[in-house]
Amino acid sequence: MRIAVAYKDGNVFQHFGHTEQFKVYDIANNIIHTASVIDTNGSGHGALAEILKSNSVSTLICGGIGSGAKRALSEAGIELYGGVTGDADKAAMDLLSGKLNYNPDVECNHHGEHHHGEGHTCSGHGEHHHGDEHVCGSHGEHHQH
Repeated sequence: MRIAVAYKDGNVFQHFGHTEQFKVYDIANNIIHTASVIDTNGSGHGALAEILKSNSVSTLICGGIGSGAKRALSEAGIELYGGVTGDADKAAMDLLSGKLNYNPDVECNHHGEHHHGEGHTCSGHGEHHHGDEHVCGSHGEHHQH
């Protein structure tokens, strides 16, 4: 089994489509045997699923992700755990131990405003009202509640 985490500075990167690196964990007997970082070389949304597939990744952990990318991952047979924040290594270990805090309904939308009790929202404009989760916008605004 191979798990990839959208990765930046040790943490789960919050915008899948802009991911510059994935940290890839090779798993055997439900423990991490090796970990390495792969660069996406500036590839965008659609190509990222192909990069993961070509690296034999079976599972992705990320922050925000758009519907097109979710579809591409699904078509590539890659299981998705989105809406994850914090330390990348801890996220991979939490997934293995069944303790990963993720949002199965996570979705980024760059055209509109969203109001949620909890969950991740990416939006290019407007104000965001959330419970506990991360918000990222295409204009660089980040608000943590």
